[in-house]
Amino acid sequence: MAETLARATTDLATVGVASPRVDAELLAAYVLGVNRGRLPLIDTMRGDELRRFRELVARRARRVPLQHLLGSAAFRHRDLAVGRGVFVPRPETELLAGWGIERIRPGATVVDLCSGSGAIALAVADEAAPGRVLAVERDPAALAYLRRNAAGSAVEVVAGDVTDPDLLAGLRGAVDVLLCNPPYVPEGTAVPVEVADHDPHAAVFGGADGLVVIRPVVALAAVLLRPGGVVGIEHDDRHGTQVPDLIRADGRFTAVTAHDDLAGRPRFTTARRT
Repeated sequence: MAETLARATTDLATVGVASPRVDAELLAAYVLGVNRGRLPLIDTMRGDELRRFRELVARRARRVPLQHLLGSAAFRHRDLAVGRGVFVPRPETELLAGWGIERIRPGATVVDLCSGSGAIALAVADEAAPGRVLAVERDPAALAYLRRNAAGSAVEVVAGDVTDPDLLAGLRGAVDVLLCNPPYVPEGTAVPVEVADHDPHAAVFGGADGLVVIRPVVALAAVLLRPGGVVGIEHDDRHGTQVPDLIRADGRFTAVTAHDDLAGRPRFTTARRT
């Protein structure tokens, strides 16, 4: 087993996979049907297992996302079904979800815009005590994953476009917490192969300046939030001043605050509805 993992790690490192050893171990654990921590207790793979493992390593070497190969992505306390057609949730978004969860009072109404796989909405439903959680997504392929992940939960799935000013018209002035991880990478930005070839373009790129979706999200948040309600919007690390300035310029928010991720890069901005 040690030699098999070492060879896979070398193969993945050679093509530039960022975490070759971890990926090799996760693929091995997946094939064997065990927790990654049990791998040191396993001496070898059987023939069929070894063939399957090598196939998966070869696909990962072609930069197919690890989460697509495993069929799931971890987000806070959940494993979410993901695959082609839906954005793979990133660890940095857990910070935005956590910020929102800390501000949700029992019975609150929470909206997750650009929900994708439903990562934020499901974390909110799991970890807080909201009265309602609505997850909004427009893309049909992403909606299929969102509905699959939300099945059996309290999350209400809404097919809708966040650029529509009439979206969720029945909730105007009634939302307590609004969270959004929109497409925000400026067009033309170089991104990893896993993102460029496998994440949906529309879920990654937000126009020439990366703010094409964020602008209407700010306006929609101002309409949906009750007085005193709060909004959190994730953004590109180059938007550390632009997004706070956009929110301030709207004129309907106070307590505009920029937040960094764990690497010290600007990552999301929050504000309170006046």
